[in-house]
Amino acid sequence: MTTSNELPTHTPARPALRTNALGLGGAVIMSAAIMGPAVSTFFNPQFSTPFAGAATPFVYFACLVAMLITASGVMAMAARLPSAGAFYTYVTRGLGPRSGFVTGGLMFVAYALLPPAEIGLIGSYVQGTLEAELGVHVPWWLLGLVPAAAMIFLAYEGIGSSIKTALVLFTAEVIVVMVISIIVVVKKGAEGGLTLAPLSPHSSPHGVGGLVTGFVFAALSFVGFEGAATLSEEVRKPRRNVPRAILLSVILVGGIYVFCIWAEVNGLGIEATNNLTGSATPWNDLAAQYAPWLNLFIVLAAVSSMFAVMVNSNNGIIRIFYAMGREGLLPRWFAHVNPKRKTPTNAVFTQGAFSIAVAMIVGALSGGLTSTSGGSNVYGYLGFLLTLGILPVYVLTNLAAIRFLRGRPDFNPFFHLVLPVVGIVLMTGLLVGQILLNTTEPYASFVYVIVAWVVVVAAGAYWLGRRRPEALAVAGSVLATGDAEVDVPAGTGATRSGNRT
Repeated sequence: MTTSNELPTHTPARPALRTNALGLGGAVIMSAAIMGPAVSTFFNPQFSTPFAGAATPFVYFACLVAMLITASGVMAMAARLPSAGAFYTYVTRGLGPRSGFVTGGLMFVAYALLPPAEIGLIGSYVQGTLEAELGVHVPWWLLGLVPAAAMIFLAYEGIGSSIKTALVLFTAEVIVVMVISIIVVVKKGAEGGLTLAPLSPHSSPHGVGGLVTGFVFAALSFVGFEGAATLSEEVRKPRRNVPRAILLSVILVGGIYVFCIWAEVNGLGIEATNNLTGSATPWNDLAAQYAPWLNLFIVLAAVSSMFAVMVNSNNGIIRIFYAMGREGLLPRWFAHVNPKRKTPTNAVFTQGAFSIAVAMIVGALSGGLTSTSGGSNVYGYLGFLLTLGILPVYVLTNLAAIRFLRGRPDFNPFFHLVLPVVGIVLMTGLLVGQILLNTTEPYASFVYVIVAWVVVVAAGAYWLGRRRPEALAVAGSVLATGDAEVDVPAGTGATRSGNRT
């Protein structure tokens, strides 16, 4: 029994997430499906092309390298601190509970906005397809409610159902996007029309500024590479499998991006690529020109990829809500787990309602609930905003890795210092670049939205530190093992208790 001023070594006996539910393959699918190879290939590049133009493949290659570097600190922390809280736990243990609380707030922006963004994109894409192919008009918001309901159902049923669904969808979308890309390359190669120019930064029609802004939408395509970390309490051997899943997913999906977007630019041509906008559907055009029999498969792959992103990003933020609720930094109501399904059902329904509400509100304000531009803007605006939200998280996590690992016997100067520092410089430079070089509204103002949100969340962390120091004392302490290691702030009245994991 613990005394009134002693923190418990273990979490209270209560239903927990289902342990050993997934292996390495399931963890890879979690991260890879959040990135969404098809949706990110079919829709994200045309948000980059107004800025980076035909140099968009180069932007994606540069982003792949940057994400591999940035992932070094994430993998190091995932191997040592397996927790559903993921970044929140890593930053809390490396930089302190207040920084962890701010990280949780930024993760809310990054992960919680992905499902409503996909609701808008699915709705607008299906609406446009139905109008073009069948002459039938169905408002995008109504179409978006169907996958939203399915997302909530799968999250309620459990992680096993979600990952099995994601595996089928991921496999199908990768096959389709690779087949059409290979067909384009083979036919253009036969005509002698292939060029490596899109892999050069000099192909950008707007110079360095265009590359920097285009990079943000490329980074949007990589958001979620760390998704496997949120499954640390449900994956077998998480200290080994989660870091491997993160690395494999970045290499696999990043390679698909670079090849397929290079093929896209070659298939469309430099001039047509430079004229693309966010509402364009270039892959439908490519299918019509190079492989008309693939058109239906393109539509199905696009929708399935969007849905996989919805499902897996939704699972990620739900588990962060669960972890923060379990430790008292959010209402403990979020930590309720259904005894039968082993899922945090209160967090499931709250996030589901939030996703639908945000999609409808943003769509109504930015383009209307009946026009495809409304749904398209939901994706473009929220996608840009959530990417700006995740970049500071990558910076904080790499800072936390340096501090947490410094002085430990397994400290490696290259992997635990050099690579994290480079990752910090890259992500910070990208954020600063948005302030200095991006003048396109409303995107230029979104960075200040993130700054304002950080101020609000930081104020909340300060309030917790003054009014509820005992909550901050245990923040980030619960790992997949169930053990806790608590670094108690002075003045809380609590004493250190727990096991080092």
